[in-house]
Amino acid sequence: MESTQENKKVVAGILAILLGALGIHKFYLGYSKEGIIQLILGLLCGVGGIIGIIEGILYLTKSDEEFYQTYQVGKKGWF
Repeated sequence: MESTQENKKVVAGILAILLGALGIHKFYLGYSKEGIIQLILGLLCGVGGIIGIIEGILYLTKSDEEFYQTYQVGKKGWF
């Protein structure tokens, strides 16, 4: 397994927890549409931040291979 898979997981998880309301982790993973939706939700009502924290925890608790298959290969946009 490549180290870039793990690095993407860790960086995406940290971005989701710290900047989840802005959807930065979505853009980092290549999900532009979901990133824009999360940015709007974060700015309008704050729900984007809660979603970001949940997603960050989910990202970081998955194995490297599971994260890679789910979010980088399978392109699962939400949770």
